[in-house]
Amino acid sequence: MILTLGAMAAVFATAGAGPDGKPALSHIAAVAGLTAANLYIVAFAVSWGPVMWVLLGEMFPNEIRGAALAISGATNWAANFTVTVTFLPLLKGVGLTGAYAFYAIAAAISLPFVWLTVRETRGKTLEQMKDTTI
Repeated sequence: MILTLGAMAAVFATAGAGPDGKPALSHIAAVAGLTAANLYIVAFAVSWGPVMWVLLGEMFPNEIRGAALAISGATNWAANFTVTVTFLPLLKGVGLTGAYAFYAIAAAISLPFVWLTVRETRGKTLEQMKDTTI
């Protein structure tokens, strides 16, 4: 996801401006940007998309699992909503290059955060998760 978002930022950073002031992409740049956008969707679909829901189902002890999943799910949707409603102001403020670079940086920051804070749950029962919650 970091690479594809970075690629989209690079595509728009190297784009010229058309007569209307909007980015004008060469054929190669347009194909590269479209490919990066689609690869981002693939990367998300095999990582954060499904893994987040699996992880949430495993990381909370049975006693609080229902409430914790409800709060976690609501938080996820609130974060999605925040990304959605801030994209246009971000676009107007820093342009497409800055917006995609910002998202690439956010993805890069998430990598060490997850690596350091999310514990492995493979081979453990749900009851054993009580000892591995964050």
